[in-house]
Amino acid sequence: MDFTDRHVVITGASSGIGRATAEHVAALGGRVTLLARRADRLAELAASLGADARWQAVDVANGPALDAALDAAIAGGGPIDGLFLNAGTGGTFAPVEDYAEADFAQVMAVNLTAPFRAVARALPAMKARRRGAILVTGSLASERGMANNVAYVASKHAALGLARAVALEAAPFGVRCNCVVPGFIETEMFAALPGEALEALAGKVPQGRTGSAEELAAVAAFLLSDAASHVTGQSIAVDGGVLGTLRV
Repeated sequence: MDFTDRHVVITGASSGIGRATAEHVAALGGRVTLLARRADRLAELAASLGADARWQAVDVANGPALDAALDAAIAGGGPIDGLFLNAGTGGTFAPVEDYAEADFAQVMAVNLTAPFRAVARALPAMKARRRGAILVTGSLASERGMANNVAYVASKHAALGLARAVALEAAPFGVRCNCVVPGFIETEMFAALPGEALEALAGKVPQGRTGSAEELAAVAAFLLSDAASHVTGQSIAVDGGVLGTLRV
């Protein structure tokens, strides 16, 4: 797990899983480019990571802006060796018949279209160099259904499908693509839930606790590194055993 002379681009990097992964990769010698909407958070994180960290504020749902941010990342940090497509949104909660089409489209834009666009932008150069690793953040909802959250579930199922399809196309060129599946991970969005809800969710985890962003980041860094050189097309859960049981 050595990222010396490797450039890793991370979306959703201003907090939670993205931030923890950036810290992990930088600690292992990598150059990182941080992409997210909150400029102040990105600037603070980049400063803490040192001279090999760059950042750019961007809304990944804005396709042309995402393209420009990726081009700027390459211009400033060199060819992309690792691409962690971590930005995501949960959307709203409503029955299917009441789910607003605009809300559905926004969730898809962030959780599916943005990763697709980023892969399409970065993959040709990876193929040409015959080197690269792509990682998409999925969800327990990539593998299981959830009532009253149709856009999120559909987008995260599709994100897993995207990773598997890209893995097959990229494999002959030495490029890998996987999907990491967080369980109940302690992020800002998760922490915003009421205390009783957090306790209830933790009680459903076979390990009896929620996970940390750092635990997820360690797996993400592994999948982005050469240590995972024979791992591609996989859905890797970091969930304390939830997907392996019938308890939830």
